[in-house]
Amino acid sequence: MALDKSRMNEWAKRLMLSKMRVLASHGFYGMLLAHAPFAMDESCATACTDGEKIYFGPDFLDSLSDSELDFILMHEILHIALQHCFRYNDKDDDIFNIACDIVVNSNIAHSFGDNLARISVHGHPSMNKAPDGSDGYLHTAEEVYEMIISKLPRGSESDSDDLLDLLDQISDQGTDTVDDHSRWDAKKSEQLKEAWNQRVFDAASINDGSIPCSIEKLLQERKEGTLDWRSILHSFVQEEIVDYSFNPPDKRFDGGDFFLPDFNVPAEVVKNILFMVDTSGSMSDKMVLQCYDEIFGALQQFGGALEGYIGFFDTTVMEVMPFSDDNDLEIIRPNSDGNTCFSCIFRHLKNCWDKELPASVIILTDGYAPFPKLKDTLDIPVLWIINNDDVTPPWGRIARIKGEN
Repeated sequence: MALDKSRMNEWAKRLMLSKMRVLASHGFYGMLLAHAPFAMDESCATACTDGEKIYFGPDFLDSLSDSELDFILMHEILHIALQHCFRYNDKDDDIFNIACDIVVNSNIAHSFGDNLARISVHGHPSMNKAPDGSDGYLHTAEEVYEMIISKLPRGSESDSDDLLDLLDQISDQGTDTVDDHSRWDAKKSEQLKEAWNQRVFDAASINDGSIPCSIEKLLQERKEGTLDWRSILHSFVQEEIVDYSFNPPDKRFDGGDFFLPDFNVPAEVVKNILFMVDTSGSMSDKMVLQCYDEIFGALQQFGGALEGYIGFFDTTVMEVMPFSDDNDLEIIRPNSDGNTCFSCIFRHLKNCWDKELPASVIILTDGYAPFPKLKDTLDIPVLWIINNDDVTPPWGRIARIKGEN
């Protein structure tokens, strides 16, 4: 049945006002909500998300106060930001739903200064404590899930009565869920997941104290995994990048709330960096995708002052593509014969490269292959980005990222 147009306008206005309130009070959540369109759906009993849109059942939306609506929006967008929608795998649906809600609600309660009234719906407080009595924001959803499983009688994971009894025992903060998770889909595209990763990273630039604890933890893990090699990359090329500097700041904004870079002249761009991604059999799809994430981050770090090429190799160099910004990077994985040979990169540059040799080569790999001799590298500076702590190249600059398999 088609929804009444005048009612649709009322709902749209109400949702937009809620989004504005969240943006004003909790900028991180508000910035992310800008990327999630709203939709009304009579088949939705409460609220839900599929990782792209946030849906409301008309009756449920009408039943919410303004403060309850603000909480529900923050609840849904944090499920997306933490990628709960994509992490089901082979878990018990009911238990994982509860674990995710405990983590999300606890983060939001903490954002509200642990004011549990702010995470209540229809007078019922929302679950926010882990089974051990600790705050949910201290854990991942998977950790809370395992806590719940460990406390259930053996073999009763799918028994809803046992689950409710357990929740009553471990929490006095209520056992009601506030939304529907039936549209979550672990098979969503990697591009969508990476898009949300980047949106979270961008929204974290809002330094208003609104970043949830679980997001801060994820950002810290990402920082620890990537800052070192990007700093080393900067040392490779910093003498050539002179188009802007944060020291000193633009004097037109002295005393203001914004700290903007001062643009210097002449503006130059490093145009000849070659990234080479190992796509051999020992590199899983997640590892290759992580390499893309690292390269995306490096390009954004240099703010358009880095251009060059990205190529793929196993025992031969396959596709090599030019880029001038992160929009030029297409996520692909060429077919591989399963083995790895680093020497093929330099043979390709010597025998097949019809352009000026790269200013430096950055090789992203697990390192499980014989290393070429230094004299065979054509005197090109090499930075090895290794995704483990087990392999150390015998020459070149070395940095490590946290590997994923």
